[in-house]
Amino acid sequence: MALFQNKQRDSDGELPGAPATAPAADREVRTQPQRENPEPSTQGGNEVTNIGKSIAIKGDLTGNEDMVIEGKVEGKVELPNNLLTVGANGTVQAEVTAKAIVVVGRVAGNIHGIERVEIQGTGIVEGDVSAPRLVVAEGAQVNGAISMSKKGGSAAGDKPAPAPSEVRKVG
Repeated sequence: MALFQNKQRDSDGELPGAPATAPAADREVRTQPQRENPEPSTQGGNEVTNIGKSIAIKGDLTGNEDMVIEGKVEGKVELPNNLLTVGANGTVQAEVTAKAIVVVGRVAGNIHGIERVEIQGTGIVEGDVSAPRLVVAEGAQVNGAISMSKKGGSAAGDKPAPAPSEVRKVG
């Protein structure tokens, strides 16, 4: 400890040549909030398009970015390589196709998830749902047909359905 005792301090109590530091109260650290369960897009970027609560769009939406809809969209939505999230305030009246779809708000129209569809507890879907993987939370509403088939095959895989004579009643 004797090494540090011989250094002279200036009138402010700082060592000569040492950088001045701001008091702890004046320093501010800014961080961005982390997304829960982030799903990366297949394009390698983390770009997300947000359609805010006060925005209304009529027409076709296509793109190569993840999208969050909190406003109103009417028409057609196609994001074949990305995640589409219909937020709690979002209302979509459209045919929807995306790699993955998460519904927290309301969708009126058929939705097709290329990989998966998730309808959370507050989500409402009024239309047909098709995806190889489907998650429907307790409290969610689905008013339409559900089709869960794998890409290029049936939901049961390569096994053909049994002939009517092979079906047995289990009692």
